[in-house]
Amino acid sequence: MTQPTRRSFMAGALVAAGALSACAPAKPSFKSFDLTGADYALGFDLTDQRGQRRSLADFKGRVVMVFFGYTQCPDACPTAMFQLAELKRGLGAKGDMVQGVFVTLDPERDSAEMLKAYVENFDPSFVALVPTLPELEAVITHYKVYRKKVAGPTPTSYTMDHLAGFYMYDMQGRLRLFSRPNMSTADLQSDVASLLEGR
Repeated sequence: MTQPTRRSFMAGALVAAGALSACAPAKPSFKSFDLTGADYALGFDLTDQRGQRRSLADFKGRVVMVFFGYTQCPDACPTAMFQLAELKRGLGAKGDMVQGVFVTLDPERDSAEMLKAYVENFDPSFVALVPTLPELEAVITHYKVYRKKVAGPTPTSYTMDHLAGFYMYDMQGRLRLFSRPNMSTADLQSDVASLLEGR
């Protein structure tokens, strides 16, 4: 290859590479932790507050936000549920494409009736899942959820130390994100809006 020909070849290769990079979709910039491609937290199969068996596939076509908590949680759980309800309202009509799912970490105290009243107080569309104790152990292992019972003054007044954050799935049911601690509603809404746009 002569010198001019080599230069022409290199110039052409650089132009082609630039064109390819310009066509490549930009990697989305999320505020939450990006879990795309993780091999855990890939779904659930549990009974909801109305006695129906539910799996992640039931919500295909919606962005699903899963939170693990319990009804007697003094702060993190009600704050998260209120934030999720605010996020849905802030998205307007697109809010109908966001599904909130609350999984109890305390099935010994959280009955289906209690969970129904609890989640529907924040938003009537929210789903609560009520695992049996063996199901709970399996699901928190699969989701890598921290849960520890902390004794109170009486046997039934214990609290739960637990992981507090949202697992987020895109509209194809793929695990994508986990919310960072103390995220603002605006930042969460931004991430959800990106998932709704198919990013």
